[in-house]
Formats: sequence, structure tokens, C-alpha cells
Amino acid sequence: MDQKEQWNARYAGEDLLFGEQPNAFLATQAALLRPGMKALAVADGEGRNGVWLAQQGLDVVSIDISEVAQAKAARLARLRSVSLDLRLADVANWEWPAEAFDLVAAIFIQFADPTQREKIFAGIRRTLKPGGLLLLEGYRPEQIAYGTGGPPTVENLYTAPMLRAAFDGFEVLSLEEYDAEVQEGSGHSGMSALIDLVARKPL
Repeated sequence: MDQKEQWNARYAGEDLLFGEQPNAFLATQAALLRPGMKALAVADGEGRNGVWLAQQGLDVVSIDISEVAQAKAARLARLRSVSLDLRLADVANWEWPAEAFDLVAAIFIQFADPTQREKIFAGIRRTLKPGGLLLLEGYRPEQIAYGTGGPPTVENLYTAPMLRAAFDGFEVLSLEEYDAEVQEGSGHSGMSALIDLVARKPL
């Protein structure tokens, strides 16, 4: 089963795998958002984060590999009376347009192994406009012991030095490591080892 089939199977249920509410970290960054900003929601799945960004007045492109997830994202957008520009794409091999977005939201995209991650992070660097914002949340290696979400492979998880190196040259507005209770549908549920990055691409 390839990655597309795996994600289609995971998203096949009636309920939203990661719930309807936006990621908690993303929601705490609302003060950084401005209506009319062009945003990219990376591997946005069933759309909870892209829809929330659209509700804040942003112009949102939502990309994901799963057409099953995107059908559910379209339904959620209609329910919330917003629109998403849904694009079916394998984010590891997507043609990231240069300097196209004011904001990139990359929330729990740790399906990506180190090779894929390098491509995705390079794409994020490329696609942000000068002065654009990256909002990223992921799991730290300590998440393996919790087993409450994310991949079972430590290589896919994030550390602070890794993120600083990957986005070298960006202004780090915030980089926090902490443990917290996460309740995001059945996909993420329980105490979790998190890392959050807010960074700005240089002008």
C-alpha cells in the first residue's frame, strides 16, 4: 500500500480523524494573522487548520495527498461558510511556488522521513515571501514513549537544533519544547512531547 492509499484508508471513517477544531498551537498564534494574507496549509488533511485560517480572513491553499481527506475538508469549509483552494498533492514532490505565501502552517507533518523532510523544509523556505511567517508544530523524540500520536520512527521527529539548522537565517520568534495533553480527535489523544516554532523569513 503506497502513502496515498494509506492516508485514504486512515481518513475513510465518518468522523474527522484529528477533529474539527484547529490545532491548539496554531490557534494561539491568531495575533500574528491579518485578513488577506495568503496562507499555505501543508498536509492539511481534513482541513481543520486550513478552515480555521480561512475563518480568520486568510486566503488559504490547502494541500494534501488524500482525496478522501480533501472531500471532508471541502465539507468542513462549507459547514463553516469559508472557501479553501484545495490542491491534491504529495507535499514531498510538490512544485513549491517561489515567494508565494505570507504564511505557511506545517502542523504534525511527521509522516516525512529525513529525505522527504529535507525537500519539504526546502520547499517551505522557497515558497514563503520575504518577511513571511512559518508556524510549525511537531513531536519531539520523547513522543515515542507516550505513543499518543505521530510516527513510531524517531528519525521523523524534531529537535530544537534540527529546526534551527533547517531554518537557518530565519528570525526565530519562538521555539518551545514542552509536554502537554493533546485532544485532537482519535489521531492525537493524550500526553504528548511537543515542539513549536514560529519563525520569519528574512526580508
